Amino acid sequence: METLRDGLLVGMGNPLLDISAVVEKDLLAKYDMLPNNAILAEEKHMPIYQELIEKYQAEYIAGGSVQNSLRVAQWILQRPRTAVFFGCVGDDTYARILEQRATSSGVNVQYQQSLTKPTGTCAVLVTGTQRSLCANLAAANDFTLEHLQSDTNKEYLKQAQYFYVSGFFFTVSFESALAVAKDAAATDRMFMMNLSAPFVPQFYKSNLEEIFPFVDVLFGNETEAVTLSKEFNYGTEDLREIGKKLVSLPKQNSQKQRIVIITQGSDPVLLIENEISVREFPVQKLTTAEMVDTNGAGDAFVGGFLAQLLQGRVVDTCIECGIWAAREIIQRSGCTFEGKPAFSASK
Repeated sequence: METLRDGLLVGMGNPLLDISAVVEKDLLAKYDMLPNNAILAEEKHMPIYQELIEKYQAEYIAGGSVQNSLRVAQWILQRPRTAVFFGCVGDDTYARILEQRATSSGVNVQYQQSLTKPTGTCAVLVTGTQRSLCANLAAANDFTLEHLQSDTNKEYLKQAQYFYVSGFFFTVSFESALAVAKDAAATDRMFMMNLSAPFVPQFYKSNLEEIFPFVDVLFGNETEAVTLSKEFNYGTEDLREIGKKLVSLPKQNSQKQRIVIITQGSDPVLLIENEISVREFPVQKLTTAEMVDTNGAGDAFVGGFLAQLLQGRVVDTCIECGIWAAREIIQRSGCTFEGKPAFSASK
């Protein structure tokens, strides 16, 4: 059993304040958005944030994929400051809300501050149980490698044993992600990343190719995996085959075998540990009445996984806890939780 301590895990991502509201499908069509998708805001999307606040009962929820995962991990661990988060915010009320929410969940946030841009926001359009995300990164875009090179932050990086980065972060500071990934491989520490959204393999293929040799654990959902297969010319939409190809890609640190984890909503989670075997982990389906919204389900899955990994548990338990955490989050609005976590491993 690994002993938990301050700064065992470092995450890097885009801290965003979610502006979440239940809307009609017409609003998705109006802004050219699709259900269960994530996009970056263009000029045409900019009015959506104000529209959600003015016309719908929008909620403000601490968001950003990696920050969500760390918040969930901290909730399950019930030991504050085990995780450190890096990202960039503005100097405004939204940043203070974000910091307060993340800190109260136990995350040690080490934000860089942009003096020229507001804190990033993410419009979360909930239609039924589906959600569509539109992120306006704003200040999150201003994150720099220099921030990681301050004495304090270098110490955080040195102390960590586990690192987690989202594909979303590639749009912001790929050089920061790559620097951390290379260092983790060189020092036999664990580097994990998430494909995050279909647009990542579509538009950041060369970044993925560059970072994959340093990735020990790769997360993705079925849509992201299929998009990646298309972009990489794998010639298959079979998730098992895609996982096997990803596992067998060249790897810098041969001490650690790469694993690939593909989630597929209420269908089984796939664990690919080598080119031969693929294992399935069943997901207990929720009734429609139990489902509030799927926003944050993928983030929660990773949070549950990380919480067990940090305690030295076997990968089966990590995945079970990921499934459990995602189920918990789906039954609430946004990536939120309360009370003591009640997860218990089957073995």
